[in-house]
Amino acid sequence: MKNTLKAQLRTLRPLPFVLLLAAGIINSVGVTMFLAPVHLYDSGISGTSMLLWQITPEAYTLSLFLLILNVPLFLFGLKKQGIVFTIYSLWAVFVYSAASYVITNILPVDVSTASPFAGQDLLLCALFGGLISGIGSGMTIRFGGAIDGIEVMAVIFAKMLGLTVGTFVMIYNVLLYIAIGILFRSWVLPLYSIVTYCAAIKAVDFIVEGLDKAKSAMIVTSKADAISEALSEAFGRGITHIGAKGYYSGADQTIIYFVVNRFQIAKLKALVTEVDPAAFITISEVSDVLGRSVQK
Repeated sequence: MKNTLKAQLRTLRPLPFVLLLAAGIINSVGVTMFLAPVHLYDSGISGTSMLLWQITPEAYTLSLFLLILNVPLFLFGLKKQGIVFTIYSLWAVFVYSAASYVITNILPVDVSTASPFAGQDLLLCALFGGLISGIGSGMTIRFGGAIDGIEVMAVIFAKMLGLTVGTFVMIYNVLLYIAIGILFRSWVLPLYSIVTYCAAIKAVDFIVEGLDKAKSAMIVTSKADAISEALSEAFGRGITHIGAKGYYSGADQTIIYFVVNRFQIAKLKALVTEVDPAAFITISEVSDVLGRSVQK
């Protein structure tokens, strides 16, 4: 056990800590300079911390609630998530908490009643607050951690409840926004907070997956060599052949597995249909690509 722990700790690198430092600061800017001044709410534990901050005495700060709620959750999920993920996440949460305290209590900027950038415009605050905090959250995920304990809760409890992780997170946020609406007897802020949530999700997807999102193509054809040659010349990437057989025809076929980005799909289809108009093509999302497969 000790040897395994030491091996995991040796995988820690300085660069992720620097990048997570930037991620925590960015996240805090989105929350404290756009959302909190106009009483809009982030999602997950961050949104819960903002709500508790709003309804408790001034001595209880946003930074305090971020630490109190997040740290136990990450420690609780240590066994399932691993020590490296937990250390990166705790660092990101600490930076987020510290930066939030600096912005709200130390910097000479007034964030008590309006955003320094968008005033009291709820739509602008919702959109830009969601985008900026989403960029921070996405950077945290991309560099090996998480900045909100709701993800740990989802991994631990979703399966027990027969839910997917995404469904668990969505249900938590819906209940949070309903509670806000009931507590303040107004649905304007919860509705704008949903806009914030949607903007943040898009920003997270963009940061984690990138604009150049990968797609996998599976091509069923009897002219595998000719198609593979055309694809190899056009894209310079490795190609995988999988043997197959038609159920009704009984004819031998080959499945070509090939990964491209979204901008290359049209070119791929044109090349394939030019060589074999009868080829059967499916295109699927690829959540991540590891390794390198490039023609020498």
